[in-house]
Amino acid sequence: QVQLAESGGGSVEAGGSLRLSCVASGDSLSIASMGWYRQAPGKRREVVAVITADGSISYLDAVKGRFTVSRDVAKHAIFLQMDNLKLEDTGVYTCVRAGPSPSRDYWGQGTQVTVSL
Repeated sequence: QVQLAESGGGSVEAGGSLRLSCVASGDSLSIASMGWYRQAPGKRREVVAVITADGSISYLDAVKGRFTVSRDVAKHAIFLQMDNLKLEDTGVYTCVRAGPSPSRDYWGQGTQVTVSL
């Protein structure tokens, strides 16, 4: 079983920055794809950024140039540096780690990010 521990959410004014962290723990962890999803009130969940097991990175178009995803392979951790935050970035951000199959991915508990004027 894999557990994901997230931290770093909070409230910030528009234009500000936040850094999210997610650390995976469990037995015999291998390198796996990890990413961040978010869900705003009344909207569908969307993928924000992903790092695949081989290190390939992809971003949601709306965050390109403002968000940076990185990882620490040794610590099984993934980070999301969010700069120049906008009101529309508000939502619950959740860390995900690939499991044995897509239906068995591991999800964190989510962390709230609130951007205000």
